[in-house]
Amino acid sequence: MFPIRDHNPSGRVPYVTYTLLAVNIAVFLFYWFSLPSDFALAKFYYTWGVVPAWLMQGEGYSGLITHMFLHGGWMHLAGNMLFLWIFGDNLEDQMGHVGYLLFYLACGVLAALLQVAGDPSFDGPLIGASGAIAGVLGGYLVLFPRAKVDVLFIFVIFFRVFSISAWIVLGIWFAVQSFNGYAATDDGVAYLAHIGGFIAGAVLVLPVLMRRGGAGFWARNQGKPPHPAAEYPVTPSRIPRVPRR
Repeated sequence: MFPIRDHNPSGRVPYVTYTLLAVNIAVFLFYWFSLPSDFALAKFYYTWGVVPAWLMQGEGYSGLITHMFLHGGWMHLAGNMLFLWIFGDNLEDQMGHVGYLLFYLACGVLAALLQVAGDPSFDGPLIGASGAIAGVLGGYLVLFPRAKVDVLFIFVIFFRVFSISAWIVLGIWFAVQSFNGYAATDDGVAYLAHIGGFIAGAVLVLPVLMRRGGAGFWARNQGKPPHPAAEYPVTPSRIPRVPRR
């Protein structure tokens, strides 16, 4: 189950979201195809990622920013960019371009610091935009809890798109991250960074909510972005129906 779109496109062009998408993709393509070996790739990750053990020794602080633009593979990149594409534009619309960029970077840094605090002796590199994007999800949940999100549900051979409120989609996402983090699932995913980024985003967006009127902002817009909802009509299938005999 994963989201594919929301029903409230931004009221203005989300230049920062587009730029973040482009930079992440360009950086990934650059090193993925230019580095000659797995050893060179690992060295690149160590140089530009966050290594908790090094950070605790006062080294590698630049990685707190650069790690957000690195990914470990195509699916890692695609998943992060999908979430940023769906949820980033409405947040940028409310925060403004500069405010949104600072918010995004702050969430990524705080997410990485929580992961470091949880395992300060870890000597591997932390990479990925997941912490920053988790902040975007947390901010989106606070501002637009009732926005409709289309979710593709796949069960074996069953495929179906459902429209679900954002608070359900993002609540489930956060619950999964929390459960896996608590269970210390050993799958190479930095769940503490996801949790930290989400909480940071939910907290850092509160001044924006207060400036918009707090609960009054929710009431005026029914908990959705203040734009007309997009309609996604289902077109009839071109496959002819075969009636029963």
